[in-house]
Amino acid sequence: MEMLELGRALRGWRDRIVPAVVGVPVGGRRRAAGLRREELAQLAGISVDYLTRLEQGRATSPSEQVVESLARALRLTDPEREHLFRLAGRVPPGPGVVPTRITPSVQRLLDRFAHTPVVVYDAAWNLITANAPYDAVLGQTTHWTGIERNAIWRNLIGVDNRTVRTPVEEADLVSALVADLRMSVARYPDDVRLHRLVGELGAAGPRFVELWDSGAVLPPQQEHSLHKTIEHPHVGRITLDCDVLIVAGSDLRIMVYTAEPGSEDADRLAIAAVLGTQTLTE
Repeated sequence: MEMLELGRALRGWRDRIVPAVVGVPVGGRRRAAGLRREELAQLAGISVDYLTRLEQGRATSPSEQVVESLARALRLTDPEREHLFRLAGRVPPGPGVVPTRITPSVQRLLDRFAHTPVVVYDAAWNLITANAPYDAVLGQTTHWTGIERNAIWRNLIGVDNRTVRTPVEEADLVSALVADLRMSVARYPDDVRLHRLVGELGAAGPRFVELWDSGAVLPPQQEHSLHKTIEHPHVGRITLDCDVLIVAGSDLRIMVYTAEPGSEDADRLAIAAVLGTQTLTE
């Protein structure tokens, strides 16, 4: 019965969304004013088949990550989000766990960056969402699942990416991320998933264990960490400013990538975003 109620609620929330408000281009004739099923699935980072089964009551026990992604994509209010968690058979995350909630006000801020590469991480450096320009310029994130969505793990094992770093820069970055994670564990000592993540990172290799056992605090920000050079497959190298904004009260990390207006890097960024966005929507 709960799964049928969940399906009805999802369909109702999907039908009320104005596509343009959530950045979905409106073209051609639409049978409904709300979001199509495939559009919501893309916004939430889940498969259309899985969303179909949820709406039809054929899928049970969606993960907390899926529930949170749906709440974000549907722009639910706090009471609606809590109701969604209850319908999905989940307990809404309490104050003692790492927040993953993107509030409506923060979402409005992200909407302002519709043409700027932006990615959002939680306090454990798990990816919450990345917009289309980010995927176009720095590489697609939509297929990442589980531990693959953790930035510390990706840098520890050296997953291929488009960011160009020297070995020293890479080592400094990993050290800073591990130190930041240690501070998050201290702030959220009762978060079971956070402690599980530490165990998974420790199993990924001795480098994490070495850094974790060192007890080092977050090092001072280095100048080179404020910039990133991206090796784009179509436009070549792009050097961008990378600013990290911390959302008070939620510990979200919003990373924004920009270039000096009128510069060659700005031109390459614009071309890469357009080319990549076209590819993503084909």
